[in-house]
Amino acid sequence: MAEQGPRSADELLDIVDEQDRVVGQAPRGEAYARKLRHRCVFVSARDAEGRVFVHRRTADKLVFPSLYDMFVGGVVGAGESYEDAALREAEEELGVSGLPRPVPLFTFLYETPEHTWWSSVYEVRCTLPVSPQAEEVAWHDFLSDEELERRLPEWEWVPDGLEAYVRLREWRAGT
Repeated sequence: MAEQGPRSADELLDIVDEQDRVVGQAPRGEAYARKLRHRCVFVSARDAEGRVFVHRRTADKLVFPSLYDMFVGGVVGAGESYEDAALREAEEELGVSGLPRPVPLFTFLYETPEHTWWSSVYEVRCTLPVSPQAEEVAWHDFLSDEELERRLPEWEWVPDGLEAYVRLREWRAGT
């Protein structure tokens, strides 16, 4: 999910340290190529019945093509707040406008040998009809929590979204 929206490789991102402090800026393409730590948002979108928006990314995505995700979201632009990015990304990916501001839940550092970003997890209720971007989303549906749990071992999930989902389950169990 790290790379979302019809955004350019030239889009400027804040580069951050291990404590999520801004230490510089770089274009998105350079940040990815050099594996520079940046910021991302993950938004769990639920419909009026409480079902989770799940989608499969298009095959031409730069990061994690054709994989399933239970979050909408993406990178935080340079100088953009996590909160503003969460709302922007949720509206862009769901194809709606007028969503309530997503509610912040927790943050975590996602780090693998290939990728590293500070991640802020949100949730939002979307009672509007969705119209996801065709260039971003190959398939989508709203799944119950039980159906999502059944699909976890069956479908190939984006690794950062899966980690965020596991952390979200743990966070909910502890609250």
